[in-house]
Amino acid sequence: MTKIRASDGTVLGYFPTVSGHAWGVAFGGANIWVVNNTGNSVSKLRASDGTILGTFAVGPGPTFVAFDGANIWVSNDGSNTVTKLRARDGVSLGTFTVGQSPNGIAFDGANIWVANTGSNTVTKLRASDGVSLGTFASGLAPLGLAFDGANIWAANSNSNTVQKF
Repeated sequence: MTKIRASDGTVLGYFPTVSGHAWGVAFGGANIWVVNNTGNSVSKLRASDGTILGTFAVGPGPTFVAFDGANIWVSNDGSNTVTKLRARDGVSLGTFTVGQSPNGIAFDGANIWVANTGSNTVTKLRASDGVSLGTFASGLAPLGLAFDGANIWAANSNSNTVQKF
């Protein structure tokens, strides 16, 4: 894991993660959360100095992570699920089924959106309880998601398109 100063690109340090293949990363208030893909876990690092504050189990093959203001959401490619962890202590608040091979994940202020790469869909979950609010067709192999303040955007890796929801 590398910490880079945003103002000028200076590398401020390299920090080890706990186990295998650091993947997705997100800022969760005062901490950085990094996915340990082959370790089936996420690690919480203090943003100021990179100290590992804990490592928490999630589903198999975790890939991406998002912060909803209170909780961390992790997409688990190996089990077609997402895991919700309480950010302050890493306690699991549930695991929710989505489409095949979930990857990109984004928070829109009320809901969690998940790119299901293997099923060419995007799933919308209510952040408060993980209830599915719908699954929507996308381009081929949606991988990354972003929220622009009003819409969700999906990058469809196998159709070379972006899609606005």
